[in-house]
Amino acid sequence: MGSSTPDGSGPAGADSAPAFDRVVLKLSGEALVGEDGYGIDPDRITAIARQVRDAVLRGVEVAIVVGAGNIFRGVSGTAAGMDRATADYMGMIATVLNALAIQDATEKLGLATRVQSAIAMQEVAEPYIRRRAIRHLEKKRVVIFAGGTGNPFFTTDTTAALRALEIGAECILMAKNNVEGVLDADPREVPDARLLPVISHMEAIERGLRVMDTTALTLCMDNRLPILVFNMADESNIGRILSGEHVGTRVVTE
Repeated sequence: MGSSTPDGSGPAGADSAPAFDRVVLKLSGEALVGEDGYGIDPDRITAIARQVRDAVLRGVEVAIVVGAGNIFRGVSGTAAGMDRATADYMGMIATVLNALAIQDATEKLGLATRVQSAIAMQEVAEPYIRRRAIRHLEKKRVVIFAGGTGNPFFTTDTTAALRALEIGAECILMAKNNVEGVLDADPREVPDARLLPVISHMEAIERGLRVMDTTALTLCMDNRLPILVFNMADESNIGRILSGEHVGTRVVTE
């Protein structure tokens, strides 16, 4: 959605009513990485902030859940011999770093933004309070949920599903890195893996497709919450989704 109107006042198609009023954008930590392969790349952060700004200009209420794979993964820490709970808490703290970086980028574009953390960090973030988060969204502030669920053994995918249901979001926008959506096989092993335009939550679980972890998928399935999986590298995709276009893969309840 990187394009603007001829006078530069806002995103193209901003006059049309959006397909969704409130969404949760799920970003992986890898979405923030530049060519170095780790850390936070300012250009990537700015590109994400532009897409969020364009969505807000169309009247969409946007909440964001971000992972921390660019800094620390609890699972990899466990594989290295670390206690799982300790590793997960380290990962949750790392999500706060990413959330603050996204907040900085969105505020530079003129958006009011709040970070809410499930782990108490009162100097840099509000505590997660459901009703306060909803009020921020109603005031067209971007809300970034950090700190995971606040509990070990749960991924940020599950956080996205949980927060989306808590705030009454209409869908989860599941951003992928340079992948157009959900494929029927791992493209690293099957070069001609094809895109699946529509699948059910149950099908994704049964086939072990890389959409979200099983806990998150089950939560979405039980509550009939759709997941729209798309390529974040194309800056027009969020705008197209909000215009009602079919982009990437739709994961829906049968």
